This record gives sequence, C-alpha cells and structure tokens, in this order.
Amino acid sequence: MILTLVEKDLEGAPVEVSLEALTLARTLSAEGGGIPVDAVVVASGGQSVSDELRKQLAEYGVRTVYEIQGEAASAYAGAAWASAILSVREQSKSVVVLAAGTDRGNELMAHVAARAGVAMAANVLSFHGLAPFTVTRQVLGGAALEEMVLDQRPAVFSVAGHAVEAKPAETPGAADVVEVSPEIAVADLVARVVSTDEPETDESGGLKTARVVVGAGRGAGGPDGFKDIEELTSLLGAALGVSRVVTAAGWRPHHEQVGQTGTRISPELYVPCGISGAIQHWAGCSSAKTILAINTDPEAPMVTRATYAVIGDLHEVVPAINAEIRRRRG
Repeated sequence: MILTLVEKDLEGAPVEVSLEALTLARTLSAEGGGIPVDAVVVASGGQSVSDELRKQLAEYGVRTVYEIQGEAASAYAGAAWASAILSVREQSKSVVVLAAGTDRGNELMAHVAARAGVAMAANVLSFHGLAPFTVTRQVLGGAALEEMVLDQRPAVFSVAGHAVEAKPAETPGAADVVEVSPEIAVADLVARVVSTDEPETDESGGLKTARVVVGAGRGAGGPDGFKDIEELTSLLGAALGVSRVVTAAGWRPHHEQVGQTGTRISPELYVPCGISGAIQHWAGCSSAKTILAINTDPEAPMVTRATYAVIGDLHEVVPAINAEIRRRRG
C-alpha cells in the first residue's frame, strides 16, 4: 500500500501540492502492479473530512482516507502527528509513506523516517526502478539533482512542489473514510502549536514579477549605504532585492531578500551589487536572463557566473552609472 499525507487549506480543501503528491503516488502504484493508494488526513482545528474533501480524494484515486482524530489532532505537533501517521501505516500495511515537500510535509516525513529507522528523501522529482527503488531529488535549493536509493521499508519521501502536474485518476477511488484515534505518548505532545498569529502582509510580489532587479549585499556597508543603489533602482524602474546577509543584519526588510529562504526572481536583467553569490542567494536569482555583477572580487561566484561584470567598488561604480543615465536622459 502507498500512504500519502494530505494537507488541507484553511477551508478544509486539499492543497495543490498534496494533489500533486497523490498523482505521483498513483504513478508509483501503476509501476508496482496497481497497489492501492491511501490517504491520511489530520482532523486538525476541528475540521473533519468533509463530503467535498472525500469527493476530491476519490477523484485522485484514493482507496481509503484515514482520518486522524483525538488529542493528536487538536493542534500541530510534529512528533505526535508522525506517531499517528506511523500508526496508520501499520494499520494499512503501507510499504511507502510520502507527503508534499512543504515545510510541514518535510518535517513530518523526517519524523516518520527517524522513528521507522529508515532513510528519508526530501523534495523528490521522479523515481525509476523498483528493485532497488531509486528516486531523483532536488538538492542545494534546486541547483543540483541527486539520485538516492530507498532500499528499506517503508520507503519515506516528500515530493518537490510542482514537480508533478496534479491530475485526477482515470478511475476514481472509493475514498472510504476510516476514523483513527491513536494513542499518543505524553512526550510527543511537549512541542506543539499553542497559538497562531496572522502573518505579515507579503510585500514580495513586485520583486517576483519585476523585469529588472537591482540587488545589494554586504558591499553596501551598512543601513546607510543604499542611497545610490536606491537611485539606480528608481532610474531603471526596477525592484530592489538584497542578500540574506543584509536582512539578517537588519539593514533592509525581509520581503526584499532574494534567495532560497527569500524570494526567487526571474527578471530580464539582474544587477547584483556587492553580492558574493553564495548558493543560498544563487538559488533565488539563477533564473535571471542576464546578470550584470558589480563587485570588487573578480573571483566571487556571482562574478564568475554573471553574463557581464564590472570589477570595482559599488560606491564608485553605481554613482557613475546613475550620473551617465541622468546625462543621457538630459
């Protein structure tokens, strides 16, 4: 059996990436001779499996929907939820346990793998071969791919977001709901969510869609070192993006951060100023069509990977560029 964790949104509907994970699970099922695909859903926040949710899971070929109830479902607790998922796994006799590669999905699969004493593959893109079962996964923020053999059972992994197109099954499943109230150890409830707050407004939208982005890193020198960079950003009608070092130091707000832990951009032109180009940042800007790097270090990763580069101090180069743009515009 293949057991897939299905996460829900605030309205109780399955999130898109969980439907993608179910799609991959069906492909794996077909390769294995049609073994059943089951789903496990946590009835958190008082949201039980609705008729609409059951219908959607049926459309994606799910045979049985295991609904975790009881104390484990009262609030998110990684250890408790993983314990409950393993209880379902034992009940369903699943040889594969997977989830979408969300923060929560990766955390829970890591817990499940550790408790089962097996390896876990995060952010899987595809698989090939069942004996041994081999998966291809993203590493380094998607900058590289890695093949990994999962030769223990259960095979535990998460599916990278949007690596698979979510598609309903040709033949719907029964999606019979089975309620499960597993016993949870007190120790597994020590770390759990006790309250939630409304998230800050996402102000990164302009950065994601900008055709031109001007970046700034440690080379700015401090919170007062962005005047010329901001002027260049204005002159080019661009958006301002910065490195993690800059936001970690409190020089600029987090919504301006470009990188694996920030915003991923794909502009026509990216002008990183004083950014060395660590992998974390490169994961966010690698989709830029053209990169013009300004840096004092000719060996900096950003410079060596850039389409064009100007070797010099950004505090000298950027004002000169600004002056020339103003001159040409009269």
